[in-house]
Amino acid sequence: MTNRIAKITRKTKETDISVTINLDGSGNSEISTGIGFFDHMLEGFAKHGFFDLKCNVKGDLQVDGHHTVEDAGIVLGQAIAKAVGDKKGISRYGFFLLPMDDALALCAVDFCGRPYLNFDCNFPTERVGELDTELVREFFYAVSYSAGINLHIKMLDGINSHHMIEAAFKSFAKALEQAVGFDPRVTDVLSTKGTL
Repeated sequence: MTNRIAKITRKTKETDISVTINLDGSGNSEISTGIGFFDHMLEGFAKHGFFDLKCNVKGDLQVDGHHTVEDAGIVLGQAIAKAVGDKKGISRYGFFLLPMDDALALCAVDFCGRPYLNFDCNFPTERVGELDTELVREFFYAVSYSAGINLHIKMLDGINSHHMIEAAFKSFAKALEQAVGFDPRVTDVLSTKGTL
């Protein structure tokens, strides 16, 4: 099996982004977004999903972090979709319940080609480090629509915003790892329609 690797670049007046992902990697990452806590979350996503990820983002942080985080989600989603290819043989679905100290996050993914985000997370603080916590939803929205995935993330418990956000990213990594993983019983695509 050859590794499923994709590189996407995107340049606008607000951001200049390059993302390379290997879905069949070992969890290595090189991340630089200009927002330290966001870097930490993407590193955790790569490590716990066993994805090799390079993500370089230069954004208009003098405005705020919105364009940087949202556009990183757009490009990451595009890279995931390109890397997974025709979806033949993949499990399609993935889910994970992840504890992180006080936090408990549930994530479910359907790699169906129909984008949708159900994001039920309320963070008690407005910021963690230099990341506005409201941007976490914007990131996952961008990923879900760019990758063409149905994505549900629910925070079942938690009192610490850092732990809650980290649990969301790690649970997404584990659910996505399952969804893009190969199942030897799936000889084409896992759909009665014959297409995803």
